[in-house]
Amino acid sequence: MPGDMPNGDVLSETVFPDLYESGISDLQKGLGLGHFTSVDLVKAYLARIDEVNLKGAALHAVIETNPNALSQAAKLDAERKSQGSRGPLHGIPLLLKDNIATLHEEGMNTTAGSYALLGSVVPRDAFVAAKLREAGAILLGKANLSEWANYRGKVPNGFSGRGGQTLCPYYPNGDASGSSSGSGVAMAVGLAAGSLGSETDGSIVSPSSKNNVVGIKPTVGLVSRAGVIPISSHQDTTGPMCRSVTDVAILLSVIAGPDPRDAATLQQPGVLPDYMKALDPNALKGKRLGVPRKFLRDGEAILETFNASLDTFRALGAEIVDPADFPCAEEMKESQAETVVLKTDFKVDLTEYISGLIEVPTGVKNLADLIEFNNTHADLELIPPYHDDQSRFIAAEATEKNDAYYAALAEDFDLGRRRGIDATLQKFKLDAIILPTDGMASKPAAISGYPIISVPLGFQPDNVEILPVPAAPLHTQAPGLPFGLAFIGTAYSEFNLISFAYAFEQATQVRLKRRAYAEAIPVTQIKDVLST
Repeated sequence: MPGDMPNGDVLSETVFPDLYESGISDLQKGLGLGHFTSVDLVKAYLARIDEVNLKGAALHAVIETNPNALSQAAKLDAERKSQGSRGPLHGIPLLLKDNIATLHEEGMNTTAGSYALLGSVVPRDAFVAAKLREAGAILLGKANLSEWANYRGKVPNGFSGRGGQTLCPYYPNGDASGSSSGSGVAMAVGLAAGSLGSETDGSIVSPSSKNNVVGIKPTVGLVSRAGVIPISSHQDTTGPMCRSVTDVAILLSVIAGPDPRDAATLQQPGVLPDYMKALDPNALKGKRLGVPRKFLRDGEAILETFNASLDTFRALGAEIVDPADFPCAEEMKESQAETVVLKTDFKVDLTEYISGLIEVPTGVKNLADLIEFNNTHADLELIPPYHDDQSRFIAAEATEKNDAYYAALAEDFDLGRRRGIDATLQKFKLDAIILPTDGMASKPAAISGYPIISVPLGFQPDNVEILPVPAAPLHTQAPGLPFGLAFIGTAYSEFNLISFAYAFEQATQVRLKRRAYAEAIPVTQIKDVLST
């Protein structure tokens, strides 16, 4: 009967999930049912990147795409038909931050956004890239970033010499934050199904917050850093950035695990939990969450929305301990130990990374060479008036591993762990700590090496003052710019943090309350590229 069949529009909505919002499970379901193929998905995502990356809103979220993505998708489609699916990531296109190594012969570079490493030959996939590939994921491309993971100097968030200036898709010339800027922006408007970023201090959770997505920085030691261009072996880690807590749990389950090439991962608990089992909407019942008020220094809208969220937590069965301040809060705010550690680690760890490369066409071997390369190629790298600084490079080059360095390292662990997160959790009998992501949230997690997850919390109101005016070159405050909520815990507490974040996300669905501005939203959908 004619009335028994849905019309074409309804059919396309049920069969073809909207790539702006669809999750990994939605896509996997469609692939499994044969509604579309991984080749279709890759074509659609490549078209979406083409629409808004350099054209249109010119978001500069992606540095390059994988020239072999379509052929890899075809092979995975054939494997699905002949052998079945490898799992939740089979045939799913993902983006990786451009400091995460991928096989050179595949055709993509690994440069941290710098021309200094263009054409460099990595010895192998980064551990996380290999794990994703083994799970059947398609590594669609490399996401732009704040160059050298925001460690070259004082330049606007999201700028790299190779990738240009990443922009937030929620307001023209909006600050996307960093350093995993491209990963956050790409997720915000659906340029891939999921992504990986990296964090030393805030570089996953801050761009997740500013782009209305979910990001988790795992415990240092849960996920290998092997093959990732470093800042600090004490603080660096990779982690997933996606549109939902479910998707970050899927990716974390794949990339977590021990790796002989990263000694820190050999200290992790023997059996890791299944993070998908953390997705419990009732997880907050009976839990105690602490609010370190001394760390709250955010703008009016953020603070107001955060305070209102405490009632949401209470309604979900959580007990809010407010205030639950760190015993060392003032010391942590004033401490410069992190700066000492990062400067020294960067000089040493970067040289070690470059020494492991098979070939570096530019001839750079160390930090001094990089400083000289930038001076020599200032037209590519040191672009005035906003992008010509390399003060962090210069400060790091002057460091050495001396008594002051080791004292700073000890101070970080004391403030971050013993008298910081662990002391606060124990003193107030907390299950986790909550804060607005923008502000102090990332520092305790950074200096301790402990996990932090950010989920969408709200948006700047339409009548908010635009700052700065004119953009220099970015607006840091503007109507509709998103902000997030962070959950912080002790070492290897990812399962609990994911569960709390999931319960809050499911109850509030903040991400769905506002979309990016029209020109920043790609229009291509799966139905537009279907294979004939």
